[in-house]
Amino acid sequence: MGKGGGCVPSKQRAPKGVSDKDPPTPNPERNSTVIISGQSQTQSINTTTTTQVQDGLQFPKKLKIFIVFYSTYGHVEILAKRMKKGVDSIEGVEGFLYRVPETLAPDILEQMRVPPKDNEVPLISVEELVEADGFLFGFPTRYGCMAAQMKAFFDSTGRLWEQQRLAGVPAGFFVSTGTQGGGQETTAWTAITQLAHHGMLYVPIGYTFGAGMFKMDSIRGGSPYGAGVFSGDGTREPSDTELALAEHQGKYMAGIVKRFAKVS
Repeated sequence: MGKGGGCVPSKQRAPKGVSDKDPPTPNPERNSTVIISGQSQTQSINTTTTTQVQDGLQFPKKLKIFIVFYSTYGHVEILAKRMKKGVDSIEGVEGFLYRVPETLAPDILEQMRVPPKDNEVPLISVEELVEADGFLFGFPTRYGCMAAQMKAFFDSTGRLWEQQRLAGVPAGFFVSTGTQGGGQETTAWTAITQLAHHGMLYVPIGYTFGAGMFKMDSIRGGSPYGAGVFSGDGTREPSDTELALAEHQGKYMAGIVKRFAKVS
């Protein structure tokens, strides 16, 4: 991508046939026809419909929310799993957990005393992103911004950006910080640029959590930008309120994606 010049590739012109005034329709393949082969017949279905047909039987098509995260000491992963519980509680929507690749060398991770990753959560590839109807991205902070591992993953999505394959897809954030002033808001806020360049729709939770957003009787991560947790020195466990907020965000995002799918 361009050096210091935004997201326009250097020394390259716009593809032939693409007008500056009429950009390509976002997500062309989201409206494509999928063929499902049955034992005795083949049925065509449209991916934008709410039902699928297979072997002559009609059944609901579940919307997919990808919960994509990077977790160093496990705090973000705990929130992600609780968030999936919230997503799965909404009828017709299912959450899928994915982690992004690690960028640090094994010996560095050992010196940092980073626990081993949960092998049950698969790594996600850039190509898989187009299969989602919505996203929840989670990551710890590094000086008020997302961790380098998550930034490296976003940096690898250039081909999707070029084709605007993720344009119009709802997405939210959840974070982890070591201290109370360590970036619960700015870590999510600075990440919005990634969504903007892809044309994705940022979905904050606002104050939809209700009274839990206003209580001052205990330390709590999270903000109107999204769920959050305070990790401290790495040994602090997420509080019940932080977990409840994560589950709420999962439910909230699932509801948004479900409503969005009905009108799109």
